[in-house]
Amino acid sequence: MSTETKRLKFPRTKDSEFVQTLQQRVNAYFTENNISKYSDYRMVLKTVAIIAMYVLPYLLIVTGVVENVWLSLVMWAFMGLGMSGIGMSVMHDANHGAYSKNPRVNKYIGNIMNLIGGNDRVWRLKHNVLHHTYTNIEGEDEDIDVGALFRFSPHQERHGIHKYQHIYAWPLYCLMSLMFATYGDFTRIFRYRRKGIIRTDSELKSLLWNVIGWKAVYYAYIMALPLIVSPIGAGWIILGFLVMHFVCGLMLSLIFQAAHVMPECEFPEPAPDGQLEEAWVVHQLMTTTNFAPKSRIFSWFVGGLNYQVEHHLFSNICHVHYRKLSAIVSKTAEEFGHKYKTERSFFSAIVSHMRLLQSLGRQEQIQMA
Repeated sequence: MSTETKRLKFPRTKDSEFVQTLQQRVNAYFTENNISKYSDYRMVLKTVAIIAMYVLPYLLIVTGVVENVWLSLVMWAFMGLGMSGIGMSVMHDANHGAYSKNPRVNKYIGNIMNLIGGNDRVWRLKHNVLHHTYTNIEGEDEDIDVGALFRFSPHQERHGIHKYQHIYAWPLYCLMSLMFATYGDFTRIFRYRRKGIIRTDSELKSLLWNVIGWKAVYYAYIMALPLIVSPIGAGWIILGFLVMHFVCGLMLSLIFQAAHVMPECEFPEPAPDGQLEEAWVVHQLMTTTNFAPKSRIFSWFVGGLNYQVEHHLFSNICHVHYRKLSAIVSKTAEEFGHKYKTERSFFSAIVSHMRLLQSLGRQEQIQMA
């Protein structure tokens, strides 16, 4: 049983010295090095490269350059990688306000999400408001509350099927972005209205029409146009579309699950009055894990999301700075006696995630006091 979102409260004075010291050291890093916390030339080059990874295969398909059906599926798979890259490395920073100090730049780049099947406004409610504020709190963080087939928290009810979730999770993870592109945004809108996150019916109506309009644009260019102009048959186009989303969905799912649904991560529960035990900064350290910190190519592609601790603590800072900030955060956390969690590699993180799924599928539900 979850507490209403609006009632949840983090203590403001607990660990205040740690919070202030960490913020001062991060601010000093940017001041002393005379650099902006926003993007730089590296981010601009990455944006061009990753968008090209999505756009160029699409152009090869719709212009008829690629006529072989098997090669077309390869192109759709590359589009799936490009789509996940856009989600992790481009629009993510923009929708956190971290790409540029200019809000218009963030808005326009954030709108790219609408062109890959999602909706930037719904995503900000789900991700920025719920996930980043109430990380790993059952009933509030929708990243761990994805339906009856999965048990991602020890506080969730266990069903018999969950003992197999470490097996069937992988194909279902492939459906993540497809759900966003089809019905997911619509169901969230009405759920957020019921929860009071969307406060008025006029706001609901505006958001609903926004979603409908962008979905129409998305399906017009991603499905209708290839079906009309491509020499490849309709069945192969539809299969390619699914392949694209399966690749993207699996990649996105694994990145986010490896950050929070991990053996060392905690799943705090608020008291009946909505009070949480730890300060928000400490809460993020408790519920978040880094992985593959030495893999620069991997980190480049996933938008620094292997440094999830830094992202959660400083989501308003562009991810190109996370590697440097990780040394500051880990040192400060150690000084104040807080654990800084990290997995050596992405593979080890996936293995650990699978083991937790298996464990949660067998453990009984933890009851609130």
